[in-house]
Amino acid sequence: MRPRPSDLDPPFLVAASLSGAADADWARRAAPHVDAAVLGGIALDPPSRSAARDLVSRDRSEFLPDDPIEWIGGQLDAVADAPVVAGVNVRSATVGPVREAAAVCADRDAVCEINAHCRQPELREVGCGESLLRDADRLTEYVSVAARTGATTSVKARAEVDGVDLVAVADAVADAGADWLHVDAMDSERVVRDLSDTGPTGPDDGLTVIANNGVRGRRTVAEYAAYGAGAVSVGRPSDRPAALARVADAVTAWREGSLSEVDADERSEASP
Repeated sequence: MRPRPSDLDPPFLVAASLSGAADADWARRAAPHVDAAVLGGIALDPPSRSAARDLVSRDRSEFLPDDPIEWIGGQLDAVADAPVVAGVNVRSATVGPVREAAAVCADRDAVCEINAHCRQPELREVGCGESLLRDADRLTEYVSVAARTGATTSVKARAEVDGVDLVAVADAVADAGADWLHVDAMDSERVVRDLSDTGPTGPDDGLTVIANNGVRGRRTVAEYAAYGAGAVSVGRPSDRPAALARVADAVTAWREGSLSEVDADERSEASP
């Protein structure tokens, strides 16, 4: 039986969603190394699906099944026996489909992750992705309806968005019922420290910060750990077994209290 989100204790490792690539097969390949895998992103409603089709027209990969809610259920069922906590990253310009998607996740002990992260203009123009970071009322409504289904609820967010106070976002989504704040640090890793120092993070406050961006091995895992993250995630390296295994080893060392040395492969990968 697949583990449940409630089985996870920080620190842990997440394979982050890759649009058009992160499906059940991808999750199965990552499962030997990660604690959780977030499928998607998947566009749910007509405006977000139209934006996704526009992205495909300029050669981006996107999931565009006929029925996205059915797709979510089918994909989660396909990893029901995999040794990994599953989740789905969802995009929507309207709240109703978020509720439907979250209910499917709740029925399958999976995470519903609300995408407040994508910066493509097509998605921002219809009110998806990082535009939600500038619309606190709508973002917290999404979180609230997802959390009320009983699903573990995550928000994928981006640092360094003009006019957005990410600590305030963390406070708002925590109050609305979010369990995870999945932060793309955008080469601004210290935002994780800001969230740890002043935001509602940690096991006592109920919001786990998952740090994303540039996670490649012991050095980067140790950096995010020192800044107060509760977990880390990998995006593109999730389809490179050697890199994923290296990060997994670093997270194991973090969990065991022995995270210190930088491995040579990470230094080489970071070199010009």
